[in-house]
Amino acid sequence: MLAPPVFDFAEHRVVVIGASRGGIGASIARAFADSGAEVTITGVEASPAPEDIDRFAYHQLDVTDNGRIEDFAAGFDRLDVLVNCAAITQRGAEMEPDFFATVLDINLTGSFRTARAFHGALAAARGSLINVASMYAHFGSPRNPAYGASKAGVAQLTKSLAIAWAPDGIRVNAIAPGFIVTEQSARARSDPAFVAGIEARTPLARWGQPQDIAGAALFLASGAAEFITGISLPVDGGYSVV
Repeated sequence: MLAPPVFDFAEHRVVVIGASRGGIGASIARAFADSGAEVTITGVEASPAPEDIDRFAYHQLDVTDNGRIEDFAAGFDRLDVLVNCAAITQRGAEMEPDFFATVLDINLTGSFRTARAFHGALAAARGSLINVASMYAHFGSPRNPAYGASKAGVAQLTKSLAIAWAPDGIRVNAIAPGFIVTEQSARARSDPAFVAGIEARTPLARWGQPQDIAGAALFLASGAAEFITGISLPVDGGYSVV
């Protein structure tokens, strides 16, 4: 059982984009709520995970629809934390050009659309933007080339926005998860040899859990990280240092 990080986000407004499926986004949203924040979540589904229906304000949002994003963001005069977690991937299907373009549109351009739409609200609060990248921003991914390319773009977007928005008091960082137990990784985890190989290479000898990523998000949004901007923080059990 993981001990919850101790941070106080009372009177903070947080939006987590892509938190409807009970994975990393939902775990981040729950961690902020447990730390006192007022949290709003989004997803493409009509409703969030059953356990979150009564817990969060929920907005169905397609991150490829710029008009809908701007309308949603207009409801916030200030925002302390924006987390971009909306992403798709399909192992083995990403060599098809149209699907490749769709992955980039959601994972990379979608993150830019939401960040841009909330810029004014984040500036009003001198807030924090946290993008969710991936270890595949730094490694080749032969069966997920679109996902890897999109997450490398997210890491670079994070650096650029950190510089551009520093004068507005907005810190911009990313988290680069390793292999995490989520719905998105279920197909890969159906292969016992693949699972064993990941565990054998990872120094901490296990797959991560969504709450492992939530702790990093709380830290990056907190006053403890007030002199940190432009980084992509690996949370991968040491996989990337081997």
